[in-house]
Amino acid sequence: MCGICGTAGFGDEQTLRRMCERLVHRGPDAEAHVVEQQAGVVLGNRRLAVIDVAGGAQPVASEHNDVVAVYNGEIYNFAELRQELEGLGHRFNSQTDGEVIPHLYQEHGL
Repeated sequence: MCGICGTAGFGDEQTLRRMCERLVHRGPDAEAHVVEQQAGVVLGNRRLAVIDVAGGAQPVASEHNDVVAVYNGEIYNFAELRQELEGLGHRFNSQTDGEVIPHLYQEHGL
């Protein structure tokens, strides 16, 4: 199972890297970071590759990179959600389930 970490309002990339190091047992396949200095948000992910092993890296983003997410879990109905979102004009870069998250946020908000 993947591991996620991060902070909002404090923290830095060095702290984020240390947090990700502590999660290596949760996701040995990859590590990724998002650092948004102006917003004070740092997010990290340790990936256990299950769905779309080659193309499902995190963080996942909308087509314009204006919404970014890291996640842990599985979205069981992602195929149906993806089809709906594609019908609304959204474009995807992978076959991974979590890529629907930023697009759903764009359509429905919180």
